[in-house]
Amino acid sequence: MATPTSHADRLAAGRALRDKVPRSAHAKIGDTHRNVIDLLRLSSEGRVASLVPLRYGRMLASPFAFYRGSAIVQAHDLAGTPDTGMTMQICGDCHLSNFGGFATPERALIFDLNDFDETAPGPWEWDMKRLAASLVLAARQFGFGDSLGTALVQGMVESYCRRMAEFSEMGTMALWHQQITFDRMLGNARSVEVRDRVKRGIERASRRTHEAVLPKLAERVEDHWQIRDAPPAVFHVHGSTTLFTHEDDWLGLGDWRALIESLYRGYLSSLPPDRARMLGNFAMQDVAFKVVGVGSVGTRCLVMLLTDVRDLPLFLQFKEATRSVVTRFFKGKGTAVPKHDGRRVVEGQRLMQAATDPFLGWASGPFGRSIYGRQLRDMKISAQLELFRPETFRGYATLCGWVLARAHAKAGACAPELSGYLGRGVRMGEALVKYATGYADQIEHDYEVFRKACQKGELEARTDADMAAEFTA
Repeated sequence: MATPTSHADRLAAGRALRDKVPRSAHAKIGDTHRNVIDLLRLSSEGRVASLVPLRYGRMLASPFAFYRGSAIVQAHDLAGTPDTGMTMQICGDCHLSNFGGFATPERALIFDLNDFDETAPGPWEWDMKRLAASLVLAARQFGFGDSLGTALVQGMVESYCRRMAEFSEMGTMALWHQQITFDRMLGNARSVEVRDRVKRGIERASRRTHEAVLPKLAERVEDHWQIRDAPPAVFHVHGSTTLFTHEDDWLGLGDWRALIESLYRGYLSSLPPDRARMLGNFAMQDVAFKVVGVGSVGTRCLVMLLTDVRDLPLFLQFKEATRSVVTRFFKGKGTAVPKHDGRRVVEGQRLMQAATDPFLGWASGPFGRSIYGRQLRDMKISAQLELFRPETFRGYATLCGWVLARAHAKAGACAPELSGYLGRGVRMGEALVKYATGYADQIEHDYEVFRKACQKGELEARTDADMAAEFTA
């Protein structure tokens, strides 16, 4: 058996990559010679047609909202930027709103990446660049300007590099057991304000249980529970408030049981046997369509309500997985188009997260669509960015850098090489500040192109309130 390369040799190999790709090269924003509207239309193909205008309506809210919904645009642009050649599993949509808190199977509350719809093998730099640009855009949106945006990017990069150096010294088992718990976050908080926000986050998460959300999402109808319709956000596919048209293949299935039963059997077969057996103690009550997020609007997403023998609830979410934007644009060595995008999401999430949902699995839905399943809402919380003060934003950026370093160190198994390449992070920080401010300018330009296309009717955009009004008039 070959002797593993020493830690010093691996650090040196990472440093040697600077000759191939200087850290200053990461300031380049990439290939922006493209038609934004064509890329958005491409990413809308296959979605529920009547929900595509809602997707665009949510993206119209701000340049940051547009950024959240247009991962395909940045992936196109990033394909024209330098990378070190260290390909690993990446998030693919690593903006600051795709981090959050949730409970582990042991009910510990941790902070981690929480959206993996775009996960695939790719350049680790893509995640850092998407996160960096999101920090600048968020600082601009909430009125803090580029002075804070620059500080946020620098803090994120410094945190990523410092933590990567720590992870490079760890053994494999220690690294795989790393979790960024809320208790650790409290210990690392540098101000009373940040500590108070962490404590309030713990309180919010503790209230977001299945039992707590049951009366908000469902009602008792005779001998069973039924999910409440609240179009356009929640509706029954075969109900009176459906937003499906007769042309959609799912509508022709007749009822929700015909829609879900085969999918559910396939999903159960992807779970560990003990989890599948646990779900055997629950009975299906109802299934409804749920519109989620910004970039995901229009992709198929179902919420299933189940109850056990004591009538206690469990909510599962089944979400369509489409082709990753990373796979679409990154053509590096060792990458291939996955056979099942639901499985791609599940396996990528398991590889990158410190702990995953105990009911994370995949299946093929009606007419061959790739689906993945997980719990809905169980102790899940997201940052309330609009309430952040500058000090809170700085702490959050540092935290995101820590989380991303842990995910890359675990998934890539090349923490020493990454640490050797990055060093203390000063050069990389300078490059990513230039990248993030330059790309934020590009996104604001793209947003104006998008906004004018909506104004001219080239794209139809509708708000949630506008669509909801049709059902209350």
